[in-house]
Amino acid sequence: MTLRVGISGFGLAGRYFHAPLLKACGYEVVGVVTSNVERRAQAISDFPAVIVVESVEALLDLGLDLLVVASANVTHARDAIAGLRAGVPVVVDKPMGRSLAETQSIYEISQETGVAVTTYFNRLFDSDALTVKKVIREGVIGDVFRLDSRFERFRPASNPNSWREASSASDGGGNLLDLGPHLISLALNWFGPAELTYASVRSIRGLADDDIVINLKHASGVDSYLSASAIIGADGPRIRMSGSNGSLVINALDSQEPRLRNGEYPAGGVWTPPAITPAFIHRGEEVFEYPAEPGNYATFYQQVGAAISGTGPWPVTPEEALAVAKLIDEARAVSIR
Repeated sequence: MTLRVGISGFGLAGRYFHAPLLKACGYEVVGVVTSNVERRAQAISDFPAVIVVESVEALLDLGLDLLVVASANVTHARDAIAGLRAGVPVVVDKPMGRSLAETQSIYEISQETGVAVTTYFNRLFDSDALTVKKVIREGVIGDVFRLDSRFERFRPASNPNSWREASSASDGGGNLLDLGPHLISLALNWFGPAELTYASVRSIRGLADDDIVINLKHASGVDSYLSASAIIGADGPRIRMSGSNGSLVINALDSQEPRLRNGEYPAGGVWTPPAITPAFIHRGEEVFEYPAEPGNYATFYQQVGAAISGTGPWPVTPEEALAVAKLIDEARAVSIR
């Protein structure tokens, strides 16, 4: 059975991170919410049979099997709760909520209605993320004790027209809510539960927070040093994971995001050619390439489809999403900046 899906929001997230993957996994995109004239035209160009509406309520009237919330962060909870109350399973782009309380409110409605909701932690399916799990599983670098994980860019000129850069944290703006969920969800996925030991959340360019550092201590014994910044002129490697027998170094992200932005998608749920980013094992002066795992965001929607049909689990559990939201709240609270 082809699953009918509606997308609330058709900006960067909706058009490039959700719609192509839904198409790749065999979903039928039947409706889109947008009041923007340009995005309306883009939706119709991408999906000629799509119905474009201006409210999530009108979208839910189209008889959906799945609602994807890819609107601005400020409306995530409102749209998700509308879907749940209508009896439609929901995928919410990260962050699920702007705070732990807002994230909890979504799950409370999910429990009340008995309708499932999950969040889009797509970076779990990056080449680097899957390679990290493989290295841990195989014990290639011995007992892991430290992770350095970064999303660093150099964009010294801020954009006051971007809600992500200009909106306050209460309105869903800033790097902590944009990239923080990726960094934290990955660290927890790899090394398990953690406590916050340090956080710095600040604005360098004068708008929303754009430079963040989060340190975690995992119950497993690993320390995670996480960084997201828009104004680092000399970025470090994407991943440096160190163990008792060497370090794994991955310098960059895989090709999935630029390929999606370029109009490509993993037809049939598989990228051709594969999306692989080179990985290296360092042991002092000895350096050799390690066979990296291919990344594939389509896996997320394949798992969603299986969950809707009752043949598999949802890709992100409530416990996982709530743990991330809790640490984000704590990072903001303890930061003195």
